Amino acid sequence: MAARESIYISNLYERSTLLLLEDLLQREGFGQVKVETGHILLPADLDAGDKERLLTLLKKYELYPVRDHEQVVVEQVRLAVHELVHELNFVNSVVNRSDYIVEKTGYSYSYLSRLFSAQTGMTHEKYIIREKIRRVEILLQRGEFSLSEIANMMGYSSVQYLSNQFRQITGMSVTEYKKKLAAS
Repeated sequence: MAARESIYISNLYERSTLLLLEDLLQREGFGQVKVETGHILLPADLDAGDKERLLTLLKKYELYPVRDHEQVVVEQVRLAVHELVHELNFVNSVVNRSDYIVEKTGYSYSYLSRLFSAQTGMTHEKYIIREKIRRVEILLQRGEFSLSEIANMMGYSSVQYLSNQFRQITGMSVTEYKKKLAAS
């Protein structure tokens, strides 16, 4: 079997976006293109004209391929963080996040740290915190778990620590956020 080309797409992480893109590509005749979190896999036999048509379609929907090698590595870090936080629920006691990111990308932690900071203007630790708080927001919206369950699930040592980071990132307390949710 011939190798498939992988095209990383910036910010292609939300399940709903993946499903919509998969449906769109199917309707446009790209049934052999496989949509995965963070990237799409092209069939080995996709000709240049179809590839160009695919790239034009992606651009129409503001889905941009990442072409620069360093940006691809940054997308790989983002993808690994997304998996840790949103898919694995950041199982901190089982998975060491730096080891996980190194394993997923194949690069050293120090290289990834320097590159991520240079490309994004923030450390990947701050990015992880931001993603954890995004996940907390999603869990709060769903209303399935108590705040202490969420804190435990997300690897926080206490509800207070989670609450402090939540305020730092969102600018509001968890209570204010819940009131905002209830009012919408």
